[in-house]
Amino acid sequence: MANTDLVPNGAAGLQGSSPIYNYGTSPNTRTAVSQKVKILAPAYGSTAQLLQIGALSNFSVSESRSVEPLRGIGQGDIITELVPSVTEPATVNCERALLYQANLWQATGYAGGADGPVRSLRHHRWPFDVQEEMAYSSLADSDSGVANVGRNGTGFQGGVKQSIYPDQLDGITGPTPDGDFPVGGTQGHTVIITMYEACWWNSWSKTINRDQGMIMESGDFTVTDMHDLTSQYGEFLASGNDPTVGQLGSIRFGDVA
Repeated sequence: MANTDLVPNGAAGLQGSSPIYNYGTSPNTRTAVSQKVKILAPAYGSTAQLLQIGALSNFSVSESRSVEPLRGIGQGDIITELVPSVTEPATVNCERALLYQANLWQATGYAGGADGPVRSLRHHRWPFDVQEEMAYSSLADSDSGVANVGRNGTGFQGGVKQSIYPDQLDGITGPTPDGDFPVGGTQGHTVIITMYEACWWNSWSKTINRDQGMIMESGDFTVTDMHDLTSQYGEFLASGNDPTVGQLGSIRFGDVA
């Protein structure tokens, strides 16, 4: 019998075909909501694409760096400048319902559970990628002039793309020819893409409780790099608040008198 919790469904972008992976509706607000966020990772046995990993109950990202104050002897009790240090690797914590035929290892590309020998962190020999897609609501797409269609970003805004959803009236899907107006039943939303590249699990836990039926798995992984998938990163990254190109940042950095 096929493992319906780990049969990659490329057309739907899902790791399984069981009811665990069914879609539902979500509210349309201008505030971002968790119901419209997709987390994708490699599924064990699939080489085609990253796929939505299913029943996540938590996905939290944290990143930090120290900022050191510069002071000078004889200058009084003032801070002359704050100097950012190097950024610590980003860490992600996620919690997922344990499925008999697809555990947390399998959902990130490892041969675990029913499909292989991975039972411990020490068995992970290769890193994996994670893609976060935050879908716009219909209101946000309407404000952007692409209501119920979405858009593919280009150039500086290349970190967004059009995500196609099935039309529930006729089932017709496919890319919109001109990217602006729905044709042939195409429906979609703009999604903001964040890539977490070359990730390694560094902690994992599974709790079996006599007072709780559902078994949850929790893990933390460390991220080599975070980016928007398309931008060219380097010294002159257009990151905002740059007074040398006429942007409004800090008056201290902008004062050249």
